[in-house]
Amino acid sequence: MGSWEALSSCSKALSSPGTWNLETPDNSSPDPAGHLEEQKPSPPPLKAENNMDVVLVDSRELLCPTSPPPGRDRIAYEVTVNHRNIEELCLCCGSLQVYTQHPLFQGGMCAPCKDKFLETLFLYDDDGYQCSCSICCSGDTLFICESPDCTRCYCFECVDVLVGPGTSERIHAMNCWVCFLCLPFSQSGLLLRRRKWRHRLKAFYDLEAASPLEMYKTVPVWKREAVRVLTLFEDIQKELRSLGFLESGSGSERGRLKHLDDVTNVVRRDVEGWGPFDLVYGSTQPLGYSCNRCPGWYLFQFHRILQYARSHRGSQQPFFWMFVDNLLLTEADQATAARFLEMEPMTLQDIRGRVLQNAVHVWSNIPGVKSKHMALTAEEEQFLQAQGDARAKLVAKGLAPLVKKCFLPLREYFKYFSQNSLPLYK
Repeated sequence: MGSWEALSSCSKALSSPGTWNLETPDNSSPDPAGHLEEQKPSPPPLKAENNMDVVLVDSRELLCPTSPPPGRDRIAYEVTVNHRNIEELCLCCGSLQVYTQHPLFQGGMCAPCKDKFLETLFLYDDDGYQCSCSICCSGDTLFICESPDCTRCYCFECVDVLVGPGTSERIHAMNCWVCFLCLPFSQSGLLLRRRKWRHRLKAFYDLEAASPLEMYKTVPVWKREAVRVLTLFEDIQKELRSLGFLESGSGSERGRLKHLDDVTNVVRRDVEGWGPFDLVYGSTQPLGYSCNRCPGWYLFQFHRILQYARSHRGSQQPFFWMFVDNLLLTEADQATAARFLEMEPMTLQDIRGRVLQNAVHVWSNIPGVKSKHMALTAEEEQFLQAQGDARAKLVAKGLAPLVKKCFLPLREYFKYFSQNSLPLYK
């Protein structure tokens, strides 16, 4: 993260009337039922000091140059001068080589930008916000949405190109700002939010992602509930609480997290009685932990319990799982895990000061985990396996930071208990 002077990279936002003209309200949609599905029930009137700052930006304010400018600036020219449908232009880079449609906003997407979108949309920084712009999946300096349950960011270039020149300066001058997916209006300049964008996002991943596993539709803020977790062999209560998935100090985490060290005698009836669960986590034994069981036992027991905890086939209820191997499984066990869990493992590395400190193999259906893949060389893996005592000390301090961050995309599905105020932009 950069300094505040450098506008390090994101801007939060609630707003106060009178600053941003968002042209088309969602209720102008011919399908009111679809509108209600995406929109939160109207809250009571806010007090004056808590009102939203809404910026006045009209698509007619967009500059109309006499000749097509290079790069993304051509989007405004093509739409306003040549009257081209914005779906025929890549919203991310301005290319005319459209491969598919952007899932969140009206506009096209070329093949390279589609790949970048798939790789980065669910990557998060340590502050709990997405690492890149929700429109172009790039951007050096990003505005953060201030809506308490939103994690999205937008780059300066996108808001200036698609909403109107100078928009980034207006947002920067605000006390707070609510993003284009959270505002009650659907259009800002050329940026028009898609109807039922949550459905569109899921369909986009199901169709375009290389993984055979489908992504669950993200859940509107007002429908999110506290996550219910089953952890096997390693207690991750501290990590979940620090990420805001369990409420601290209220005792409300009881009944939402179940930890089991030994599952030898656990049967389906037990798991169904404790559940239902939204997340099942398991791992091979922590390093430095003496146990007379082989690493493969943890894999097979995790897979068995996972079958008991899974949602019924065809259920649209989000259900996530993760299994972590502390580099203890043999190659044969890894191949078995890939077959049973129906995916190849991701290798996550913990690098500090350019020095490889630790690494783990991860199988998971949580969005974004695949994007973190960094393969180890044979020499690196042998080196880490030989550093058992040193790695055990790192692991003893808690879940490896790189695995902990993999849980952040769950904020799109479950209730988040904010503990700290976050920066306006990064």
